[in-house]
Amino acid sequence: MNDGRIDNDGPIDKVIGIIGLGYVGLPLALAAAAAGYRVVGFDVDAGKVESLRAGRSYIKHIGEADLRAATAAGRLDATTDFAALRTVDAIIICVPTPLTAHRAPDLTYVIRTTEAIVPHLRRGHLVVLESTTWPGTTEEVMKPILERTGLKSGEDFFLAYSPEREDPGNPAFTTRSIPKVVGGDGPVALARADALYGAIVAGTVKVSSTRTAEAVKLTENIFRAVNIALVNELKVVYERMGVDIWEVIEAAKTKPFGYMPFYPGPGLGGHCIPIDPFYLTWKAREFETSTRFIELAGEINTAMPHYVVERLARALDAATGRGLNGATILLLGLAYKKNVDDVRESPAFKLIELLEHRGARVDFHDPHVAAIPPMREYPHYQGRPRVALTGAAIASFDAVLIATDHDDVDYKLVADNARLVIDTRNACARAGLTAPHIVKA
Repeated sequence: MNDGRIDNDGPIDKVIGIIGLGYVGLPLALAAAAAGYRVVGFDVDAGKVESLRAGRSYIKHIGEADLRAATAAGRLDATTDFAALRTVDAIIICVPTPLTAHRAPDLTYVIRTTEAIVPHLRRGHLVVLESTTWPGTTEEVMKPILERTGLKSGEDFFLAYSPEREDPGNPAFTTRSIPKVVGGDGPVALARADALYGAIVAGTVKVSSTRTAEAVKLTENIFRAVNIALVNELKVVYERMGVDIWEVIEAAKTKPFGYMPFYPGPGLGGHCIPIDPFYLTWKAREFETSTRFIELAGEINTAMPHYVVERLARALDAATGRGLNGATILLLGLAYKKNVDDVRESPAFKLIELLEHRGARVDFHDPHVAAIPPMREYPHYQGRPRVALTGAAIASFDAVLIATDHDDVDYKLVADNARLVIDTRNACARAGLTAPHIVKA
């Protein structure tokens, strides 16, 4: 650990302010507290602040034992009062970076947060952005706002970028075990940010600039988006040929080199992969450069909910002689990935929208989501409760559509009672369940 001094080459003091206490900020706050830092969390949501101060976790995969230990030890506090930023030595920004309705970057949260820092910025502050964004954001957007104070980056305060690498619900990789990429606006900023994260995580990877660090994050998620699009396209092609894409992938991944398995699904979800590639396509236009490969991948992935609904409609017509109009559908899984309660950008909502547009009535069950939370794009679904997953309930629906393959779901119960199962995740086959009424999509 560091000795608490602030100098041009060494680590910063032990007080860290983290703005944004969601799926990125809260795990980081706990990791920093466990490393010995004192952490002050900032959020505009008073409910989150109240929960943290009471030792209650509002994110399912984050246990309350560590949270209570950190607060009891005086290592973690939370507030809505940004004036407390003056008491910290480093400020880490973990706020959302969504897209607009026209798929352009929406930096509203980053800009507002940076502006909120300005009245409290002081000499010696280290300011780090973790939110995913286009290369140049830290330097071109944040830096001018912060320098309105008259303080100069690299001399009076220090600016850096270190992309978050959270994988919610993955027990194999935690905040502390995942290396952190770090880029600074100048050598002193880089050294201070590296010292900060070096005390928290297993290792750091220093790069030459904030712009490079921003590009690293986009590259990681574009890699995934493109490869998922590839297997989604293969799924459609192989289905018409009578070939099971899941069997193909299982066999292909036995090759010990030159292949990495990616899996198809009903569409992309989460706060990164459906969004991040479009940050680069937008920025590339400034340089008169097209991103045809990335945009094609986006088109394929965006089309997958439509493909799933068509598969469901055809299977329902074959089984009952009628289509979706008036049909009752149980959507199994609302979260964007298994074993978490995170519904951000989940393709489940697009599936609901498409099905209801076709005249179907849709209910859902998700063991991790009791009711649909507030959603910016789908506010009209807020409050819709889950239905109980009982044999009688399953049997009352015309079809069950598996959108998320949570582990704690009894798929045998589903298969035994459902009239028709449309499985987008291969969940039934992995459970050893095959039958004519189970259709992969």
